[in-house]
Amino acid sequence: MGRVAIIVGHARQDTYCEALGEAYREGAASAGHKARLFVTSRMAFDPILRGAYESVQPLEPDLADAYDAIRGADHIVIVFPLWLGTLPAILKGFLERVLQPDLLEQHRQGRFTKPLKGRSARVVVTMATPGLVYRWWYRAHALKMLKRNILGFVGIAPVRTTVLGNVTGVHDEKRRAWLEEMKAMGRRLD
Repeated sequence: MGRVAIIVGHARQDTYCEALGEAYREGAASAGHKARLFVTSRMAFDPILRGAYESVQPLEPDLADAYDAIRGADHIVIVFPLWLGTLPAILKGFLERVLQPDLLEQHRQGRFTKPLKGRSARVVVTMATPGLVYRWWYRAHALKMLKRNILGFVGIAPVRTTVLGNVTGVHDEKRRAWLEEMKAMGRRLD
């Protein structure tokens, strides 16, 4: 059975993104996988990397727990809403902080290994924009940046993506279908 760390990068609680993350967790758990869910809006941490990779900024308990889960995971899931064309600041801050210990050590040693090599990921982004418009007109900028510049940089591959567009305009039936899709992905650790 696999281990999965699910991160919901949203500034508010009780959102559709959180429901998607919970659905993935439920699906994974139902298949016997060990699944941990981390919702940034429910965590207590400073999202600002104050040392700018020059000094260690100790991880708060919630971040230390997430760090351990990510390091121990086979698969990582990141769910977030598209805000101003990219990921919410709290998610960026979470990633900067939780990746800091490994990246700082690499920097100090003058080498750049991939500390999360061997892990796969699924990135799920929700938006009011139709998914096709986001992918083709806006060229999925946030997904490409997250996939290449953050996840790829630390060695996570493959990274699969799911774009859920027009979330605010679809019927409840479609939203329920997406939740069932997330449960199925969780069962497969996809």
